Amino acid sequence: NNNSFLDEKFFVRGKHDIKLCLDTYYFQSDQSFSTSHDYKVAKIMANDLIQVYTEDQLYKNMEQEDRLTDLPKLNWTGSKASLIELIYALHYQAVFDNGNADIRLIAMYFESTFNVDLGNFYQTYLELRTRKMNRTKFLDALREELIRRMDEQDEK
Repeated sequence: NNNSFLDEKFFVRGKHDIKLCLDTYYFQSDQSFSTSHDYKVAKIMANDLIQVYTEDQLYKNMEQEDRLTDLPKLNWTGSKASLIELIYALHYQAVFDNGNADIRLIAMYFESTFNVDLGNFYQTYLELRTRKMNRTKFLDALREELIRRMDEQDEK
């Protein structure tokens, strides 16, 4: 707005009125550069910018949550052992957070995303490791099916 009440007292260098100044910051500032209320106005402007930033971040988070809740929930219908095999393969390939993601966090994410309880996935992984025949049965099946479908589409 165009209100200029007390501007000559607050915002003109060298015209400070010590009775109007409540902040001790004024006495530590360069009086040839700052006026008695520059700091107050700067704080108000900074708080306005912080408010705008905070509201933007909240709005972005709400938009993201809305998009996620609009998606239909996917349920894992394969075996738990297959999902655990996939989780460990992705973990050992270091595809999450440059390899810094904890296996428990990855498993929890998959449980939540695919609406499945993996139970003691460490134990299941140990059982996968002790398989006599094919230790990566699910991953091999994924690979074979993907190649078969690609070949099928190439022939069309």
